[in-house]
Amino acid sequence: MNFRFPILTITFIFALTSFFSCTEKKIEDTQDLEDMQLGYATGFSIFQGEGYKVVEVSKAFPDQKSILKYWIGEGADFTQEMGSFDAVIPSKPKGVILTSTTQVPHLDYLNITEALIGFPNTDLISSGKTRARIESGQVVELGSGAQANIEKMIDLEPDLVMISTLGDDLRNLEMLKKAGIPTVLNGEYVEQHPLGRAEWIKFTGALTGKFQEALDAFEEIEADYLEAISLTANIHEKPTVMSGVMYKDIWYVPGADSWGAKLLEAAGGTYIFEDQKGSGSTQLNFEYVLDRAQDADFWIGAADYPNLREMKNADPRYAHFTAFKNGNIYTYSQKKGATGGLEYFELGYLRPDLILKDLIKILHPELIEGYQSYFYQKLDEK
Repeated sequence: MNFRFPILTITFIFALTSFFSCTEKKIEDTQDLEDMQLGYATGFSIFQGEGYKVVEVSKAFPDQKSILKYWIGEGADFTQEMGSFDAVIPSKPKGVILTSTTQVPHLDYLNITEALIGFPNTDLISSGKTRARIESGQVVELGSGAQANIEKMIDLEPDLVMISTLGDDLRNLEMLKKAGIPTVLNGEYVEQHPLGRAEWIKFTGALTGKFQEALDAFEEIEADYLEAISLTANIHEKPTVMSGVMYKDIWYVPGADSWGAKLLEAAGGTYIFEDQKGSGSTQLNFEYVLDRAQDADFWIGAADYPNLREMKNADPRYAHFTAFKNGNIYTYSQKKGATGGLEYFELGYLRPDLILKDLIKILHPELIEGYQSYFYQKLDEK
């Protein structure tokens, strides 16, 4: 499991009315529009109008107070002024900037990889299609540090910028809006249902004129996930599972209500830290973890150590755990991109079905014979 800790200090205040400049038809709200119902995601909504869509984002980050509204054109017959909208997106934007690797697979699955023109930290991208575009100079590097280069973003004159609220990119929102660049917030990480995060591909599909393709892609992922979860429906003996590693004398573990913990439960495991409520990461000390998890059957999500020897060298105390002694430690680092990016951090949000099947293969291999793990690998001695 991955652990990220956003610190969000920006409050947004938005107006409540807007209008069509070409037809003078005001959009006071979305009650007269068709609600494109979602199955799992709770952070956004999609509404269909005549020749346009409206996307509302209510959970781009924790404790969001105001709803963000985006207008998306679906043809040349309609134009729209900003009004109360936080962004007006042209029909089928050709130049797109993304800021999180989790957004990259959306373009691949919607067959619009070529739309990407800029990204910060391009070395983190694993997608073969996107890497080819990077190597040919078709994707501009927007910064090698935590902060994207805002000047480069503006110079590229993109039709759409998608910002993740996990990092410092949130600071760029107002600057991009002032530059007249349509900018949206993606809050997929706030979702804790595994299929809720995957369903954000519909968000990208709506913004890019590929909504039907997004529906089709999600339907396949959902069916695969539900088929996998049915395998563990009648499991009675559930092995115990610990997670996390030490970082600067603090052991970080996923909260019991988190995306990662829900996947472990769906795979037929008993999460050792199920008493640690919350959907984010919990900070524990080593003594507490040792007391609770020393005899856990499996250790899943032990960062990205390449083998047990290096893991023990990093912290000899890891050897006290039964899972370490028995060699039952698994990391999510099996697949890496050409420049070292972990595919788990890129594709995992969109493909919880693959993660779930990996976990079932670890915990209950007899239920999924013949399946080859996609993300997870067992650590060897060296």
